Amino acid sequence: MARRRETNVFGLAFLDAMTCGLGAVILLYMVINASVGLRSGRMSNDLQAEVDSLEIEVLEGYKNLVELRNARTTLDRQQTVASGLSQRLLETLEKIQLELATYEDSTVAKREHLNKLQADLKSLEEEAKRLSASIPREEVPGPGDRIRAFVGDGDRQYLTGLKVGGKRILILLDSSASMLGDTIVNIVRRRNLPDHRKVKAAKWQQAVATVDWLTTQLPADSQFQIYTFNDAAAPLVAGTQGTWLDGGDRKVLDNAIKTLRDVVPGGGTSLHHAFTAAQAMHPKPDNLMLLIDSLPTRGASAPRKRTVSGKDRMKHFNRALRELPRDIPVNVILYPMEGDPLAASAYWKLALATRGSFMSPARDWP
Repeated sequence: MARRRETNVFGLAFLDAMTCGLGAVILLYMVINASVGLRSGRMSNDLQAEVDSLEIEVLEGYKNLVELRNARTTLDRQQTVASGLSQRLLETLEKIQLELATYEDSTVAKREHLNKLQADLKSLEEEAKRLSASIPREEVPGPGDRIRAFVGDGDRQYLTGLKVGGKRILILLDSSASMLGDTIVNIVRRRNLPDHRKVKAAKWQQAVATVDWLTTQLPADSQFQIYTFNDAAAPLVAGTQGTWLDGGDRKVLDNAIKTLRDVVPGGGTSLHHAFTAAQAMHPKPDNLMLLIDSLPTRGASAPRKRTVSGKDRMKHFNRALRELPRDIPVNVILYPMEGDPLAASAYWKLALATRGSFMSPARDWP
């Protein structure tokens, strides 16, 4: 009789079930692990982006910090410079205050000195009145002793140093177009006006009034002559070229001034012709009055160029001096004009070299 097989509970079916369970656990682990890895990757990317953003912010912060340090350095430097300038300004202000105090003291002293001089002048005037009262009436000099009288605007007396003396007095008056105004613009504008308006130019009227005043200062026993000059030179009284007129003849003087009032300024300025006319006088003048406003713009002949530079003017001036008679004092009355800065020094040197006088009158003189 065959042996009967024993039944085993741990057979193949049980092992299959255990294996399937283990496989399920492994599968579950793998699924969970994959899910965790995916989430971890996402978190890592987010964190990396945040880290990159923070690094950019840090770099920007470093950059701003460097700019702030540079700005602070610049501000410190500017503050140092400003502090130095402030100190210099304070020192300058203190110096100015000291100088101002000195000037104020000086001004007070000058004011006291001026008051004293005024008191002395008043005393001298009273003394002069007293002495005048003691002189016999027929010996008191007055305006009636002069050949002509000149009435100006108001009662003005100017200290000029201009002496109208001598036996033969020659007056040379610039009658060029520049005598129409003080500026180039006014000269050009007036040059195109009618003649009756040209003669009313303030500068020309002042020159005419000056000649009028000079004729009132002529000694009664003197001789005189008046020439106007521009491109050429000619005597005021027609037919008297090279000759002298009687300074004691009031009619002759009045006629000369009347003729002068009709002269219309125009043309260039030739000092050469003016001095040539002085050289042609016979006998030679012993006193010369030159009324002019600028250096000459031409010489003996007409210029080739339309414009004349300051250097050319000085050349014309120096060449004209060769025609000036020797040993004659030249008294210059200069009416300054715009754009001719060398004129004043040139004519001042001329007056100084000839032992004459130089003056530039105020607008209300004489």
